Amino acid sequence: MNKLDTALVGSALRQAGFELSDNIEEADAVLINTCSVREHAEQRVLSHLGHLKHIKESRPGLIVGVIGCMAQRLGAELLEHDAVDFVCGPAQIPQINQLVRQALEKRVRTLAITEKIRRKSHEEETQALEKFELTYGIKDENIPGQAFVRVMQGCDKFCSYCVVPYVRGPEVCRPPKTIIEQIKKLAGNGVKQVTLLGQRVNAYKYAAGEKTYCLADLLSMASDIEPIEWIRFITSYPSKEFFDEILQAMVGLPKVCPYLHLPAQSGSDRILHAMNRGYTCNEYLELLDRARAVVPGIAIAGDFIVGFPNETKEDFQATVNLLKKARYKNCFIFKYSPRPGTNADEKLKDNIPAEIKKKRNTESLSVQNEISEELSRQFLNETVKVLVEGPSKKPHLNDENKPQLVGRTATDYIVVFNGPETLAGQFAKVKITKMSALTLFGELGR
Repeated sequence: MNKLDTALVGSALRQAGFELSDNIEEADAVLINTCSVREHAEQRVLSHLGHLKHIKESRPGLIVGVIGCMAQRLGAELLEHDAVDFVCGPAQIPQINQLVRQALEKRVRTLAITEKIRRKSHEEETQALEKFELTYGIKDENIPGQAFVRVMQGCDKFCSYCVVPYVRGPEVCRPPKTIIEQIKKLAGNGVKQVTLLGQRVNAYKYAAGEKTYCLADLLSMASDIEPIEWIRFITSYPSKEFFDEILQAMVGLPKVCPYLHLPAQSGSDRILHAMNRGYTCNEYLELLDRARAVVPGIAIAGDFIVGFPNETKEDFQATVNLLKKARYKNCFIFKYSPRPGTNADEKLKDNIPAEIKKKRNTESLSVQNEISEELSRQFLNETVKVLVEGPSKKPHLNDENKPQLVGRTATDYIVVFNGPETLAGQFAKVKITKMSALTLFGELGR
């Protein structure tokens, strides 16, 4: 979601005549797009603002804007920071050009957030976001050939630890016609892969006349757009709603990548109940079994939180057991971080010591690392098709003529190999010669 918002804002500013710079020292305005899911992310923002405050002492004309979820959560509190000139929530990003120009020309501080975040959006606000996404929803220049498309925004699940419903608002599904129009536009601009986005994307539902569209319908409609070759969707919530329809679409539509990101968050039924997740460990495993039975070769990724309030040794062991049973391709595992305003923060004491959280995080990551390494080993000496993203951020295998490139398979495995930079945004065949838990290494096919 944040990557998409960043791309939209960057596109809007470029089309308004601004030039993007990687150098803060050269910039007239600095925008920080923020996340509130974990405390660490917000602390990094405050650190950046401290640095910018120092810069503004010698460059008082510099403009600083904070946008995104942290902007919505803290609002006027952020505007009190000496470095900040304007604050803009996720729903207000269509105002970004106006906010930047106003700050540059009038030197006034501005707050643009949703006052009552859980109310249904006004029609004007919804239409402004639709127009903004259609106008500026172009391919991501940082990842050639790829683009994110938001199919819904907000969340209504209210997991006890999660701040998203309070910063992104209620669930709102975009009209299928608008989504497909945007994908066609992207395809016309050279995009080969689209990733459909939603906080719980598998719950997408839009009533139009007598027909109610679900995610499987979007996947089918997007598959009919000829230049698009791969279609992904994230993130899915563990639920039976539309689950079989989505799996059947994955099997029946060659363009839909056989990859499923399905966060479990815990392996303990007691903790899952405290998290307000709405399913048991066995019900979750049944979904994984169903996915693997219907979609041969499907790759599954997961999410977990360790150190949730009152998590016992037995609860944590249940999470480790689930990791072993689930056999994820990879898994994102985080230490619990209380978020202000959530039910867990208000009703549960953060009573697991930091050293215990760290130990459990390290142990669970180690278990997952062994599984990932075992699954990666199956690719040795195999040739895989990848969509090339561009030069690797860690090009330790560069040779004089061919830099190290990175790409991903349809099942989201990261593949690193040497090849010409002109391959960025293109598909390539790579023979895998070695591997690690999270990365496959290979040679470009001839």
